[in-house]
Amino acid sequence: MSSSSPTWLHENFDHTGSAFGLRMVRKLDEVQSPFQKIEMYESTDWGNVMLIDGAMMVTTRDNFFYHEMMAHAPLYTHADPKDVVIIGGGDCGTLREVLKHPGVRTAVQCDIDEQVTRMAEKYFPELCESNNDPRATVMFDDGIAYMENAAPESIDVIIVDSTDPVGPAEGLFNQAFYETCLRALRPGGLLVQQSESPLALMQLILDMRGAMTDAGFVDFRTLPFPQPCYPTGYWSCTIASKEKRDLTHFRKADAAAKPFDTQYYTADIHQAALVLPPFAARVLGG
Repeated sequence: MSSSSPTWLHENFDHTGSAFGLRMVRKLDEVQSPFQKIEMYESTDWGNVMLIDGAMMVTTRDNFFYHEMMAHAPLYTHADPKDVVIIGGGDCGTLREVLKHPGVRTAVQCDIDEQVTRMAEKYFPELCESNNDPRATVMFDDGIAYMENAAPESIDVIIVDSTDPVGPAEGLFNQAFYETCLRALRPGGLLVQQSESPLALMQLILDMRGAMTDAGFVDFRTLPFPQPCYPTGYWSCTIASKEKRDLTHFRKADAAAKPFDTQYYTADIHQAALVLPPFAARVLGG
């Protein structure tokens, strides 16, 4: 991250040869947790902005793309999701979206860094409005250890809402972790993980899928969506199934009749995201 002037904050993405900048009003807060540095800014046009170790994680204006796709795409792909676990997700936006589904019985959010959630409660209270839902458990622990200790066949959907595969999140992108997820999923269970930019980081998606395959997952689908504050502005999530199935099939009628409002996700958006552009389809299939 660098500032070209006192009013602009730029994040340089060395691994993609690009950068993204926002015009800032002021710095709101900063805390160094045992795991990472968390900074909060107020911007002129994008609301509040959270940085973790210099990387933009959340803005008020555009977070809905990510949170809605990470939650609703897998939950409507699953036949009947009752018990959901979110690994990471400390800003609580994905948890809020998961709990919009009336059929969800329990939703556990396990993030290693309590300070991320405390900052979100203060500066993104709208993302934390479901934290006290009786179905929710918000805990602060090592997500890798949590999955290692999860009871076999006890979870319907696991959502890995992590930062980039560095630092505390590095262990969430390997075969050993995926094996624990596979064991914890019930028959018909799904794993979904944020899978970075198909435009600039395709090799990461291929490596992730390879590790998931080695762990025993069978079918995969990568769904792209816009995310302006992330590298290239073009992001994705990857859904993996425990058994062989066609992940292009989802509960489209239920998604079309969803009993809650969204800003991005719809049944038609979900259907469209299943069609990869040629440059990605040539590599990932579909």
